[in-house]
Amino acid sequence: MLERIGVSLEDELLGKFDRLIAEKGYVNRSEAIRDLIRDALVQRSWSESDGREERVAVVTLVYDHDSSSLAQKLAHIQHENHKAVVSALHVHLDPHNCLEVLVLRGRGKDVIGMGEGLVSTKGVKYGKLVPATTGQDF
Repeated sequence: MLERIGVSLEDELLGKFDRLIAEKGYVNRSEAIRDLIRDALVQRSWSESDGREERVAVVTLVYDHDSSSLAQKLAHIQHENHKAVVSALHVHLDPHNCLEVLVLRGRGKDVIGMGEGLVSTKGVKYGKLVPATTGQDF
């Protein structure tokens, strides 16, 4: 069932929102608002979790593979947590820099611990852990 609601916004804020959703390719405001709500609910479910529920997340890393055994350190962390790594993508960006994208799955606290461990490894130029949803709550 679909329920209609009303939202009051200042003209300037609405204008900025309309430009944003047009740039992202949303067909209408409702879809954009639904996505914002879903994102907020996923973030809340992670923050309220006791860490034992099954969770999924994506980790993005950019690093210089020539940087003092950094690639080995990152591979070591992944091997220590091999059950959590569902998929890994490695891309050579240029002669020195690599991009790795990992999909992690497991108990929330294990996923967060591994993801944060990878992102915080000395030498990582960019790292981001993005909590996701298994889709069961939506």
